[in-house]
Amino acid sequence: MEQTLKVTNVLSDPTRFNIYQYMIKHHREVTVADIAKEFEIHPNVARLHLSKLEDIHMVESYSEKTGRGGRPSRLYRLSDEVIELHFPHRDYKLLSSIALESFVELGVPGRQALYQTGYKYGAKMVDQYQRNPSSADLTTEQKLSILEDAGTMLGMYPEFQYNETADSVSFQINNCPFKEMVSKNHTMVCRMHHSFLKGMFEALFDNVELTETENMFSGCENCTYVAKLSVV
Repeated sequence: MEQTLKVTNVLSDPTRFNIYQYMIKHHREVTVADIAKEFEIHPNVARLHLSKLEDIHMVESYSEKTGRGGRPSRLYRLSDEVIELHFPHRDYKLLSSIALESFVELGVPGRQALYQTGYKYGAKMVDQYQRNPSSADLTTEQKLSILEDAGTMLGMYPEFQYNETADSVSFQINNCPFKEMVSKNHTMVCRMHHSFLKGMFEALFDNVELTETENMFSGCENCTYVAKLSVV
């Protein structure tokens, strides 16, 4: 409870909360100067905000030697520690681990059920989010806006680029909502996330061919995909 109160107190500051959101979206190390420039605040204020986030383990920092002498630069990055706020405490991560292990123990049928469930929930999330009951009346840009808003709400912070000539969408996921589960079952979790994304797309588009081109857990900066919208 004490840690929960510390987290809520730190994030109650709008600028500090926006700095944390910015770091999640861009998924890279930042300096005090980067934050000061982005949010138009004094470097000392930026340093204070980053220090407060570090105090509650939401970010971590390290010194980077430049080789040019002088004081080393200090870089800040997102912490791998998961911050969970529940009143009272509920361990959903434990429940997720139990459910995933159950799918693993069921073998091939379990994996197929996991992917199908991921697809169903991806479609369900978009259906719940869009205000227009029929996607047939929406333009491609409007559909992508729904996907971006829903993806941001889910913590993925996606960015979409539509290629009208190829009728395809290139997009990247800047934050994996399932990253806490990846360390033990990388392939299964990533395939389930792939099915989840396909379900999101096919709630708005028919017969989407979704291909992953980069994966952040293979050393890439983001997970990137290409969605071919017109598949015969």
